[in-house]
Amino acid sequence: MPAQPILPVLEMRKICKVFDRPTGKSLPVLVDINMSIQQGEILGLLGRSGSGKSTLLRIAAGLIEPTSGEVLYGGQPLKGPTEGIAVVFQTFALFPWLTVLENVEIGLDALGLPRDEIRRRSMSAIDLIGLDGFQSAYPRELSGGMRQRVGFARAMVVQPAALLMDEPFSALDVLTAETLRTDFLDLWVERELPTKSVLLVTHNIEEAVLMCDRILVLSHNPGRIAAEIPVPLAHPRNRLDPEFHRIVDEFYSIVTSRATESIKARRQVHGGLVQPLPAVGINLMSGLIEAVASQPYGGQAELAVIARSFSRGSKELLAIAEALQILEFAELKEGSIRLTAAGGVFARSGTEERKRLFQEHLLQFVPLAAHICHVLSEREGHRAPRVRFEPELEDHLTPDDAEKTLRAVIAWGRYGEVFSYDAETRTFSANHSST
Repeated sequence: MPAQPILPVLEMRKICKVFDRPTGKSLPVLVDINMSIQQGEILGLLGRSGSGKSTLLRIAAGLIEPTSGEVLYGGQPLKGPTEGIAVVFQTFALFPWLTVLENVEIGLDALGLPRDEIRRRSMSAIDLIGLDGFQSAYPRELSGGMRQRVGFARAMVVQPAALLMDEPFSALDVLTAETLRTDFLDLWVERELPTKSVLLVTHNIEEAVLMCDRILVLSHNPGRIAAEIPVPLAHPRNRLDPEFHRIVDEFYSIVTSRATESIKARRQVHGGLVQPLPAVGINLMSGLIEAVASQPYGGQAELAVIARSFSRGSKELLAIAEALQILEFAELKEGSIRLTAAGGVFARSGTEERKRLFQEHLLQFVPLAAHICHVLSEREGHRAPRVRFEPELEDHLTPDDAEKTLRAVIAWGRYGEVFSYDAETRTFSANHSST
């Protein structure tokens, strides 16, 4: 008899997810997602904030239902959460009144196992993940890295076939994240983990290339699979390996081209008012402009090269670069950032000249900022509540994107002195110079 084909551990077919807005309009978040997680692989899901990565992971876990499409687990339709699938979340999600051991055991309580079996498996998971000796400690006594280890132990204790991880290292400092990531990979490579496959949701390009065997890139608004790239590197992987750098560069090229396409497309929607803005501060934008303007770059640099000395990670670097492109202080192309003429002037200018230049670009290239100023100029008293602008954004953006966009335009408007904002009253007001 011919050998039976090995089924994927998890498979998603034609998954779509649409959220209903309070106004009655629908907001598509995921469209036509087809993907599978094979036995013995770590599959990465890479995308910018708001691309639907976490929503897709929750659908894969059976925590939320897709609007259409189906999820198969072991070849059978998935109907809600199952003990064969475990999730590690970004936040630690521990019960503060329970000890480490009790937090891990709670993952087995619903299975109806004998108490001695629950205790044995829990102690084994605690030992496996490097927490031996801390089973009687409470979460408040643990560092962030140790608390996340408890989250890993609680997921492992149910011996899942599929482990789904939603940015599990992003809440940790750089060194702690690197240690936990390395420990996890060591256990995976040595096949000491009781799981057949892993789905890793991440925004960190280097982390994805370091850990994953295959990576899917999600586009934005709505989320679609834009690219699938294998990572044919043996573990342990060397960040200094030229092939590692090549794959990282390829991802930066894909992500920056997608960001450029998204910016252009959004400028055509609703007069550009609903362009999602990355919530990055002026100091970070100024710092990247100065770095690119300085030697050895001289105004143009590969983002992957800058990222190697950038302590905040690729997610924030890409967000800063995207903000500079929206404001037309820089251009993104094929994984590189190049300062525009205005970006070069900004780099050479003093404080007041930078502020004046920023104000000009903010009003010219961010229609939402100009719209707020226009509304303020027409209102008696030149004031307007935040709720005046929120529905306009929420009809076209996810709640998270709408919140980030307002946060960004408030910070940028304050710096450019085009309007003021009172956080206590949640009210915009025009500056005297703009009324």
